Amino acid sequence: MSNNQINKFNGIPLSVLDLAPIQEGATAEQSFKESVALAQHVEKWGFHRYWLAEHHNMPGIASSATSVLIGHIAGNTKHMRVGSGGVMLPNHATLVIAEQFGTLESLFPGRIDLGLGRAPGTDQATAYALRRTLHAGPEEFPMQVSELQDYFSADPISRVQAVPGKGLDIPIWLLGSSDFSARLAAEKGLYFSFASHFAPAYTVPALNLYRENFKPSAALEKPYAMVGVNVIAADTMEEAEKLATSHYMQMLYLRRGKPRKLQPPIDSMDAIWSPMEKAAVLESLDPRTTIVGDHETVKKALIAFQERTKADEIIISSQIFHLEDRLRSYEIVSELFD
Repeated sequence: MSNNQINKFNGIPLSVLDLAPIQEGATAEQSFKESVALAQHVEKWGFHRYWLAEHHNMPGIASSATSVLIGHIAGNTKHMRVGSGGVMLPNHATLVIAEQFGTLESLFPGRIDLGLGRAPGTDQATAYALRRTLHAGPEEFPMQVSELQDYFSADPISRVQAVPGKGLDIPIWLLGSSDFSARLAAEKGLYFSFASHFAPAYTVPALNLYRENFKPSAALEKPYAMVGVNVIAADTMEEAEKLATSHYMQMLYLRRGKPRKLQPPIDSMDAIWSPMEKAAVLESLDPRTTIVGDHETVKKALIAFQERTKADEIIISSQIFHLEDRLRSYEIVSELFD
């Protein structure tokens, strides 16, 4: 495969969502080294973009300073697009985000994406620590998006200018796990990415809303939707099912309100979760959007997912404990490219 080629699966690009996991017994330093290794491999295999997500007060996720990490990944890769999946905009002054991403785009021209979320990406106490107030909440998100668009325009209305940032062509994506951002992305004519990997029940309704209500804009002539999916691939079904237990434990401890570092895989979850907890975790990790299996299983499930959602692009998250297993999972997916 060419190092400069974007390869496609079933006619669409595939991308990577990296939560920069911190494994049990490891540090953020190791997580960042592994993210660089993963980014370099998936770029070589032909994945389109590499996104990192803002989370706070999460012992198992190292991507809190998202824009800093985007610069680190972009600086250690050559051509792949790198961006946020996403920046949780209510946590920040819009000018700061405009300046940060203006800086990134100036350093890595034509390679930076700005994905925006309206949730805090954390608990209420941490949200307060980030903002020092909870008055600027998710309900102000549409206004913040408009402010960002103005900062990036060549002829801004605001007296305050984003330097760097003004006049730069940085694609803005709205991220969602419900219908709110779908409606807003449609109204503003922006790219849309849906978090099907943890909100499977709302996927198709939100995508339909986005497409049916889309208004062409200077940024985008027709709707473009990227949809998230979890993929844990291995050479055998048994191996994939064991690797998936790390992800199940991460979701279980999050539901309990006691998030932990990413745990090593185990043979069985039965001794860890109750029947009620098992049902809740598996409901959020629907097998149609959390694909666990070998080469053929993953291929069939990804095709079915793309045909059901009509996604223009799929972004894949793989919460796998060992780096070599994570690399192999993405390598198996890359072997499915057209």
